[in-house]
Amino acid sequence: MAIDKIQSESINLADNFAFTGTVTGAGESNTPIFICGANTLTGQSNNTWTKIQLAGASLDTASGFDSSNYKYTPNVAGYYVVLAKARLYTNPGAPSQLQMERVGLYKNGSRIEEQIGADRRDGSYPYAAAATFQSIVSMNGSSDYLEFYFRLNSTGQVNMDGGNSQFRIFYLAST
Repeated sequence: MAIDKIQSESINLADNFAFTGTVTGAGESNTPIFICGANTLTGQSNNTWTKIQLAGASLDTASGFDSSNYKYTPNVAGYYVVLAKARLYTNPGAPSQLQMERVGLYKNGSRIEEQIGADRRDGSYPYAAAATFQSIVSMNGSSDYLEFYFRLNSTGQVNMDGGNSQFRIFYLAST
């Protein structure tokens, strides 16, 4: 028996359906997706928000990464899941204490989210600490952009571990 039209009140959502035509409007693709790391940085200023120099993207489905300004514009309006981890470490044998680190998410130049990762160690060996966060951000798809910053509280030189700092953004749903 062929069905020409299904009324919403008569469809059984527990049944299986085999379609031979095109189905539209059934879900969304979760792109764009953006994944990148950070460049290794040395000698960061204490108690100052510093933009994280994002490394080349390992995945950028919408070509939204601006590598000269270290920012991402998704080019599609919607809600985005944003995941970030910034990892810092001290130099071996340097007399420093890594007391607190913060990682911040900036939208259009203003901080909208920050997370603290804290610890305290002496500088007799390299020590690393990471701050992570996750957020959902609404983006207009044309002019909104995201940047990542970090801030530390330390005595002595602290470096960013570029290989272990990661930033991931993916499309969740339309607005």
